Amino acid sequence: MIFASEYSPTTFRWDDWYQAIGGRTISIKDVDRYLHDIREFQYPRFSGEIHPTKTLFSSSKHASDYIKQKALSFGADEVGIAEIEPSDVYRGHSVQEKYAIVIGQKMLWREFQEVPNEQSAIECLRIYFSLGEIVIRIAQEIRNLGYPCTVEHPIGDSDVLHIPLALKAGFGELGRHGSIIHPKMGPLFRLGSVITNMELSIDSPIDAGIAKFCDNCKACRIFCPAKAIPDQRSPEAGKDHLGNDRYIIDTGACFPYFGTDNYCSVCLAVCVYNHKDWAKDFEGFQTKLFPNLQLKTPPNPVDPEIDKHWYPLLHR
Repeated sequence: MIFASEYSPTTFRWDDWYQAIGGRTISIKDVDRYLHDIREFQYPRFSGEIHPTKTLFSSSKHASDYIKQKALSFGADEVGIAEIEPSDVYRGHSVQEKYAIVIGQKMLWREFQEVPNEQSAIECLRIYFSLGEIVIRIAQEIRNLGYPCTVEHPIGDSDVLHIPLALKAGFGELGRHGSIIHPKMGPLFRLGSVITNMELSIDSPIDAGIAKFCDNCKACRIFCPAKAIPDQRSPEAGKDHLGNDRYIIDTGACFPYFGTDNYCSVCLAVCVYNHKDWAKDFEGFQTKLFPNLQLKTPPNPVDPEIDKHWYPLLHR
């Protein structure tokens, strides 16, 4: 059993945060449909029967290669494996599994040509659903091999933190905006995981120079409508997987804007990492490399009196 570290963050209490800004006010038909389908058609498929006979592999690397190939064939754009540590488990939670199979799927840049926008919000939920199908199929595959496992859906309600696990699994580096920047997918992707005790070979973190890039680039900070992205790293927030002090977003400033203007996504869309090679559309769609920004005056920050992760109060 792996128990959360005393330094682990708490899970994000969505209902309490929405209550703090006056409730949910965004209504997008396709977003609501995806949320309904995730709850009604995916949640019930998180568990399943385990084959009574274990399939044995010649090595943990062979097992890992098999699972990765399956994930890619199911539609994943990236897959890596990390060993779960107490700091990867949400405060108050525990897991029995040793390994996390981290799966990523990219979002379509063509849907982020204008932000914040209903289309970008729909695209986020489309990938949550699509990626949910992938992690469910991987979990089914693992059970068919005779091993128990647990689905950690990309939409949340998880026991483990996807981002730290993905960093350890070699997905990229933590950007100034608090999301991972992948060397090929940029920041425009989502994460899900399957955790298991099936013996697997783990991947390693990478240093692709992204952290240094973020130290010099301030695009996401400049264009963040809520001014929630920091100028400097926060030593009091601890180190990332490469030993850098973390960048920490002011959630109390970010969430009121996120929760009232089509779930925002400005920080992801304006990222210019790698000259935006990750944003190129190879299916014939004509796209711009920088989005049209439709920014509103940000609401006042909120800081609900609930158990929440630590964040700095920026520009206020």
